[in-house]
Amino acid sequence: MKSLLQSIVLIHLLCIVPASLSAEKLDRGVAAFRRADGQVYVGWRLLAADAPNQGFDVYRSEAMAGPRQKLNDRPILTSCNFVDAKAGGRSWFYTVRPNETVDPATESRPILAEGSAGPESFVRIKLQGNYQAQKVGLADLDGDGTLDYIVKQPNFNTDPYQRPGYWKKSEDTYKIEAYRHDGTFLWRYDMGWAIEEGIWYSPIVVYDLDGDGKAEVFCKAGEGDPREPTGHVKSGPEYLVRLDGLTGQVVKKLPWPSRDGFDDYNYYSRNLLGIAYLDGRRPHLIVERGTYKIIKVQAYDPGLNLKWYWEASGDHAKYRGQGMHGLHAADVDEDGRDEVVLGSAVLDDNGQPLWSTGKGHPDVCYVADIDPSRPGLEVFYGLETRQRSNAVCLVEARTGQVIWGNPEPTIHVHSQGMVGDIDPTHPGLECYAGEAKGGTNYWLYTAGGKRLSDQSLGELAPKAVYWLDGPTKVYIVGNKIFKYPRQQIGAVEGRIVAIADGLGDWREEIITALDGEIRSYMTAIPATTRRVCLMQDRLYRTDVTMQTMGYFYPPQLGGKPVGTGSGR
Repeated sequence: MKSLLQSIVLIHLLCIVPASLSAEKLDRGVAAFRRADGQVYVGWRLLAADAPNQGFDVYRSEAMAGPRQKLNDRPILTSCNFVDAKAGGRSWFYTVRPNETVDPATESRPILAEGSAGPESFVRIKLQGNYQAQKVGLADLDGDGTLDYIVKQPNFNTDPYQRPGYWKKSEDTYKIEAYRHDGTFLWRYDMGWAIEEGIWYSPIVVYDLDGDGKAEVFCKAGEGDPREPTGHVKSGPEYLVRLDGLTGQVVKKLPWPSRDGFDDYNYYSRNLLGIAYLDGRRPHLIVERGTYKIIKVQAYDPGLNLKWYWEASGDHAKYRGQGMHGLHAADVDEDGRDEVVLGSAVLDDNGQPLWSTGKGHPDVCYVADIDPSRPGLEVFYGLETRQRSNAVCLVEARTGQVIWGNPEPTIHVHSQGMVGDIDPTHPGLECYAGEAKGGTNYWLYTAGGKRLSDQSLGELAPKAVYWLDGPTKVYIVGNKIFKYPRQQIGAVEGRIVAIADGLGDWREEIITALDGEIRSYMTAIPATTRRVCLMQDRLYRTDVTMQTMGYFYPPQLGGKPVGTGSGR
């Protein structure tokens, strides 16, 4: 334990102030770790409820409950981090308080963590065996204001597509596991043989839907072992299941959208879950079946009462095949309420179709304020379907109208692509996509539609991350961290499974999976600016939630606080 504390100490300040009754109740998220130069970096959250001119003081102590020494001479007003240059080689506990406030209920407590000696440090969560996490979610399971971890394991995946090399017989059953922020193991839930080992069979999301301050886990479930001799699951009851976040016990079962109307195992085996603020104030649960043909969507209110059901059939048959490999929830029409972005089609908050491009299934799909010179949000697409042009395009989120697009014909734009402000010389977010094996085209565009490059950034789905001092993002290829165009500034270990602003100031953590553990890497670069915790942005928070199912789409900002829309 002594060497552990010498390498890194993480402290959380219990200063829980919700932005609204529906908002997540976050603490200060204080993170402290020793850098390679021996100095200790301390970072913490700015909350939406803080005054614009709120200052902070940083204290250190030899023991968690011992006398505290104030380290800053003046209130810290322009950032949410501090570097203790006089830490020496000793271990310390760090506490952050809003300036000139005294809260007798405030306490600091350590988080079990480890760190590297380089410019990236990380929290380590040890798993219960030498398996590897496939998906990782963040949410407060016990109501203490600190984000905990939900893990789905093992990292085995089979695809419903029946071409050789895609579908494989499941080797085991998926398990969902819960860990507190300090690494304490809470529970394990076995999804069973009715759920095949593939991401399209096994969507999960973790979120506080009912507003009690403690997140619940939602997943797909079946009964018994309905596998055919080949290993396929083509029959048997299917459920939406709610698990208690603290115990993992099944609390409620509801019917999953049925297989009826689907003519192929590949098509009915694709399932998704999501969270959307359909009334602008409260989170609702979205359940989806289908991507390429029929699409069925159920929306449940916070009490798990069915709010509406929609299906791409009858008068809405033209919306078939417009799904993506994930979901987004965003207020695209600026009425204060979230719409459900299925992919190339959008459902209004009342479950009625809002618009569709009609161009078919996109692999790349991001919603964000990509071009700040235009009002509202935009959607960046990379279409899997063969196109004569505009397979890589930016559309207006309110209407679906194309703003700009590529002029070349395409075969198969593939994987998640990327959106992020990686080039500070151009306003807005850069947009990147490329073609699958067999194609030769790559596209990197500015927000305004200027093509910056026709070369690969190193892979089809690099991940842009807030890591530096300012709005410019780095991007990750494999395990290496780059500044654009190709300057490597760091690296992480493991397979990246999540990106989120879960600790420290507003810069993001890179969460990776390794055998027997997950790590949450944090930047050690001091910032001179500050902004409200990204998890209190509604689009960003729901994007983070939906990283636990489907493709991994890094989260984007939408500009609306969680739970404070106009509603109706």
